[in-house]
Parts: sequence; C-alpha cells; structure tokens
Amino acid sequence: MSGSGARNAAQWLAGAAPDPQTCLSDWKRSPHRITLLPAGRRWDVLILPGRLGHPTLDVLNRLVGRPGPVLADFGEARMGFFVPPGTAGRWVGTGIRTAGRGTWIVVPYPGRSVGRVRWLVVPDGSGTLNDPALLELAMHEAAAVVARAERDADGGR
Repeated sequence: MSGSGARNAAQWLAGAAPDPQTCLSDWKRSPHRITLLPAGRRWDVLILPGRLGHPTLDVLNRLVGRPGPVLADFGEARMGFFVPPGTAGRWVGTGIRTAGRGTWIVVPYPGRSVGRVRWLVVPDGSGTLNDPALLELAMHEAAAVVARAERDADGGR
C-alpha cells in the first residue's frame, strides 16, 4: 500500500477514536504500530472462524472485486469483517462473534503486519465497508463449500 493510501486509511480508521489526532500520533510512535479502536462508531466487526472466513472472503472477492476491510488474527484462526455500525446488534449467526458499540479491537497500522494481527483487505480510506447482506450470502456459500469438503474428506459419508 502506498504511503498516501496508508495515511488515508489510517485517518479514516482513527476517526473512530475519541481523539483521532492523539490516536494517529500514538499509532505512529508505537513500536508495534497497533492501537485499540472502538467499534460501533464508524464500523462494527463480524468475527468468523478462519475455516469459514477464508472461503467467505474468496466468495466476496468474486462478488465485488474488492471487499471492505478484513483483519486476520491468531494465526488466521479468526477473521474480522468490517461492516456498518449497528450490524453487530442485529446479527444472528451460530459461531459468529461480533464487535459493536462498547467493544474495542486491536488494529494494526494500514498495510502493516503486527505479530498475530494483519490486514487481509486494507481499508481504502473512503469508508467502504462490507455489505452485511452480501457478507451473509457469501458465508452461506462458503459454509456449503466447507461442508462439501468435510464430507469428501470423510469419504462421502
């Protein structure tokens, strides 16, 4: 990601912080280039297990070309899809965790990998998010792919 693209994305992300300017300066000074940002202001996050998240991202890439921001953590065991604020409070889905108003998430500087947290799709700085309806459709298709793969690995039983 180019320097100006990363700066635009960082400014957009920092806009969720109680004090965006302090957030940006702290982020730049942090040796790990991470910060905690509140969900529920500019975005919520739907957190999928990696075995569902990866095929979901593949489907989204086919549907929209460039999905909204997506984070991966813990060795990509979990993936966080950024969605419009309020989505977390309405989301019903088995095995899907949510981060909405009242929660905070670890966010690396755009374009940076930091330990176990990295961007799979970096924010574009314009506020583009994942559409919850498309994300749900992509998850359904991905779940079918995962179930088929598990069935095939199990000898078709």
